[in-house]
Amino acid sequence: MNLEWFKDLASLARTGNFSLAAEQNHLSQSAFSRRIRALEGWVGVVLVDRSTHPVRLTEAGRQMLEAGGQAVNRIETERDLLRESQEEPDKYVVTFGTPHSIGWRFFPAWLQAFEQAFGPIISRLRADDLPNCIADLYRGEVDFVIAYDSRYARALEGSAPTVSLVIGEDRLVPVCRPDAGGRALFGLDDASVSSIPYLRFGPSAPMGKHIEPVIAARGGGLSTIYENSMAGALRIRARDGLGVAWLPRSLVEADIESGLLTLAGGRGWWIDLEVRVHRLPQNRNRVVLGIWGFLERQDEHLV
Repeated sequence: MNLEWFKDLASLARTGNFSLAAEQNHLSQSAFSRRIRALEGWVGVVLVDRSTHPVRLTEAGRQMLEAGGQAVNRIETERDLLRESQEEPDKYVVTFGTPHSIGWRFFPAWLQAFEQAFGPIISRLRADDLPNCIADLYRGEVDFVIAYDSRYARALEGSAPTVSLVIGEDRLVPVCRPDAGGRALFGLDDASVSSIPYLRFGPSAPMGKHIEPVIAARGGGLSTIYENSMAGALRIRARDGLGVAWLPRSLVEADIESGLLTLAGGRGWWIDLEVRVHRLPQNRNRVVLGIWGFLERQDEHLV
């Protein structure tokens, strides 16, 4: 059971349209529909009459929406009271949301360096798919989202207004397993190779938006053999020698140094990334504003 499902139901009741309600909740239509069906499955009855246009709630749907709305309001009120009581720096838990690819290597190193300069904070990390991180930000469940931007794609492009700062750099590099001589099993710059097995981020993974334009522009005879939205899963397949994957350098640096992976292509295949931290302007928590002010001063100093 997820209380956010009642907010989804309220959006659907208000708009009468799955697509519009999904957009307002910063979800894909398919993800939004799954959440409505999950709520119906939990209740055990149909809550939405899909035969009408616009769609309408059934009598059971209206009943559950009223009860669920009351429950959500009560819980959120209590949550806000608890947060207010914990706004002091020694009590407030700062919550970061990051994609798994950032949470695995970059974030721990960045947080350690940040605390050495700023001072210790109580923090929590939510590592998830980027769309879920963004949805958590708009629901007020995380204070900051850390994500990748490049010349090809922006992490929060098309979303409601946020503010952001650059806090680091990374790059996506093509990697694969080396052969016995230390050379790439699948060389992207090897003209004699006609087909290279490609370990690809799935179509729903935002990381692919940075990678696919480069592949489209340069060609390379890539043939998709595996898809996954998780960078860690692609890393394992690449280490097993199954193909080439584009992964953050910060994630695979240790593998390259140890010889488990090697670069599969030269500089023309690399994709420079900015690591940006995002927040909502309306988040006026004193601890959050203190962190943001510090990061702004650091950013100005770098410029």
